[in-house]
Amino acid sequence: MSHVFYAARQALRHHASGGNVLIFATVLALVVANIPGLNTLYNDFWNQPMRLQIGDFNVLSHAGHPMTVLQFINDALMAVFFFSIGLEIKREVLVGELSSFRQALLPIMGAIGGMIVPVGLYLALAAGSDYADGAAIPMATDIAFSLGVLALLGSRVPVSLKIFLTTLAVVDDIGGIIVIAAFYSSHIDMAFIGYAAVGLAVLLVGGGFLKIQSKFFYVLIGGIVWFLFLNSGIHPTIAGVLVAFCVPSVPIYA
Repeated sequence: MSHVFYAARQALRHHASGGNVLIFATVLALVVANIPGLNTLYNDFWNQPMRLQIGDFNVLSHAGHPMTVLQFINDALMAVFFFSIGLEIKREVLVGELSSFRQALLPIMGAIGGMIVPVGLYLALAAGSDYADGAAIPMATDIAFSLGVLALLGSRVPVSLKIFLTTLAVVDDIGGIIVIAAFYSSHIDMAFIGYAAVGLAVLLVGGGFLKIQSKFFYVLIGGIVWFLFLNSGIHPTIAGVLVAFCVPSVPIYA
């Protein structure tokens, strides 16, 4: 069980500071968004265009148009976040609770129930309305918030509960990734998907057979894969998860 405790400790340590910042930013956003005058500036800020120019080529472009700040967060920064989630999923499969189906059964069933029940209630209330497309929103157990709050409680929380919540949040994120891929992707461009598949194959060969350890290699190829996903019509957060699965890893035991 020592490897399971190690995985849980690493996840909590990783999200502790980030969770604190996230909670502070959430409270600040709620305050600013409800102050007359400031809320107009706040809303306008999210629609500002962003550019990262290399000659005439804008890296932060989608279908030929520059990303807004909001799109940059949803399509670029969230891809980085889901990359970290992908690494956590891989770690859990290798050395965590997902490495043993018997140990993982309870949090898996809890995560499935935590997705199906809120979505079912939402659809029952929003069926036939314009809001029905938002059914995926209540299914998420935000791993950053949950682990951040758990880390704030420190030693007052039993280790078994930390392991359970960590595994539940990881399984929940797997469900969220599947929903994003299935329902939040637009028109599909098979050419871009083909190029992205080649990029992922390069990562697999580099990590699995050539044993490349260079971070620059994975950042460069991973960035190209992200851009191809962005313009293929598939939500680019999926690229973050797939690239994470291609990064080589060696189990470490405490």
